Amino acid sequence: MAGLQLSGLASGFDWTSFVNQMMAVEHAPADRLAAEKATNTQKLGALTTLGTNLTDLNTAIAALKSDGTFASRKATSSNSTSSWTLNAADNTASGNYTIAVSQLATTAKRTGAAGISGSLAPTNDVASLTIGALATTVPVTTPAGAFFTVNGQQITISATDSLKDVFDRIKSATGGDVEATYDAGTDKVTLASLSSSEIVLGAANDTSNFLSVMKLANNGTTNPITSSGTLGSVSLSAPLINAHLRSPITAVDSNGNGAFSINGVSIAYNVNHDSLATILSRIGASSAGVTANYDAANDQVVLTNKSTGDTGLTVSDGSGGLLDALGLVAGSTAGGTLVHGKNANFTVNGGPTLTSTSNKLDASAHGITGLSVTVNSESTETISVAADTASMKSKIQDFVTKFNAVEKYIDDQTTITTTNGKVTTSLLSDNREVQDWSSSLRSLAFNAVSGLSGTISKLGDLGIGFTSTDSQLSITDPAALDDALTNHASDVAAFFGNTATGLVGQFTNFFVKTIGASTTSIANPTIGGYLGSQESDLTKANTGIDQQIADIERRLVEEKATMTASFQAMETAMSSIKNTQALLTSTYGTTSATNSGASTSTSTSSATG
Repeated sequence: MAGLQLSGLASGFDWTSFVNQMMAVEHAPADRLAAEKATNTQKLGALTTLGTNLTDLNTAIAALKSDGTFASRKATSSNSTSSWTLNAADNTASGNYTIAVSQLATTAKRTGAAGISGSLAPTNDVASLTIGALATTVPVTTPAGAFFTVNGQQITISATDSLKDVFDRIKSATGGDVEATYDAGTDKVTLASLSSSEIVLGAANDTSNFLSVMKLANNGTTNPITSSGTLGSVSLSAPLINAHLRSPITAVDSNGNGAFSINGVSIAYNVNHDSLATILSRIGASSAGVTANYDAANDQVVLTNKSTGDTGLTVSDGSGGLLDALGLVAGSTAGGTLVHGKNANFTVNGGPTLTSTSNKLDASAHGITGLSVTVNSESTETISVAADTASMKSKIQDFVTKFNAVEKYIDDQTTITTTNGKVTTSLLSDNREVQDWSSSLRSLAFNAVSGLSGTISKLGDLGIGFTSTDSQLSITDPAALDDALTNHASDVAAFFGNTATGLVGQFTNFFVKTIGASTTSIANPTIGGYLGSQESDLTKANTGIDQQIADIERRLVEEKATMTASFQAMETAMSSIKNTQALLTSTYGTTSATNSGASTSTSTSSATG
């Protein structure tokens, strides 16, 4: 029976198309509602964009009221290539200030004794001192087949060789002429020619840095040649007990704990766990106010005050303590050297010499409130402080730009045009409220602000006006704006920012009504006010439309199902009639069936009549 569901199979009537056409006709109200919703959605999008533009304008004009907008100052130097850093705070007195620096401030520095590292070996015997274990500043490179050159002869070297092995190879390679020795007292290596011949060191193709690590080079010397500096080097990463320091650290307890102080700040250490690098970092991180560094070139530790000026840098440690071993304590074996810091010396406009512990010369040093000059050279420059009109104009221009964006957008979305009798509307042409906002904004920008006693009471006094062709604001007189910002900045500030009557306040009242902007917080991501109400109404309308469309489509589904079932029943009935007729025809023949059919018809008609 499933085949009887096919449209017209028994009846010959395409009832499926008929049902679809009926459904299309009855769906028209839903289509009209969908079109209405689409329009509402477009309006919502337009209102959202308008809300963004209004919020941007609100932010731009609020910036004109922010503290310091028209009190900002800019400092410039007479030296166009100046490396001084200049800063003028809001309301800094305008004027020219000639600053002559005769001395820069420097930091105090305490330099430890040079050569704090232990020697390569305690004696001149280096037979047990392997190349790979040498306590030098940099390791000796020993790639496979490594060599260095003396008098044109290549001497091979490996990490497992002892220093004596290398010395012996030098002598052998030079035919017994060049003899190498190590002096534990000076911690240096010497190469000497027994025949008093010239010694030539190195070659361009050497593959080991042995000669440079041993600090051996001709440098104008031919015989003998001795290391240019001590060879042993302290280990920054090993525990202090194994750091290869020349002087032992003995002022510790049985667990290896010790302590010293810098600028009165106590710093603890443990020789069995802490490395020299750790201690130097610990000093820098402490409240002592100094940095600590290891100078590898001179093999010494240097303490430097973090702040400049003639301030002290004191250290305290007992005999045998870490600072004593580093030669930083006055009176120690090596002795620490303190170089006092210097104060900056300068004059302002030829006045008396002033001093500052810092190279940042601020009001505490020169007395000019708001002006800060960081100097880095002993020279003379004239600093000019004036109103930062560029910053002021930038904020005013931003207001003009954002105002024009709102006006143009409203105009584009509400305009109605007539061309050859044909009227063309825009998306918000029927929204009188939005059109009124445009007029209100123009009125606010055009009207004078009352209650002001200064030279500025309207935008026109700042050289700002509307163009003659549209509703766009423009800086029509840049010279007038420059004059107002340069010579009447306080009047400009009152015009925009006066709490009771200022232009910003009037605009703020408008924005509170239109977009619900807070008078205390301009950053308001949620649009409220009249615009928010319009968006809410459209959203609710679309929700209602969705419900109406859903109701219509649900009813149409039911109607289609009912109609389809009826037509399917018709197809079944007609198929049954046709089957019965075919059976009668088969049983009684065509004539009988026809006559019978006629008689039946007549009888039926008579009965009906």
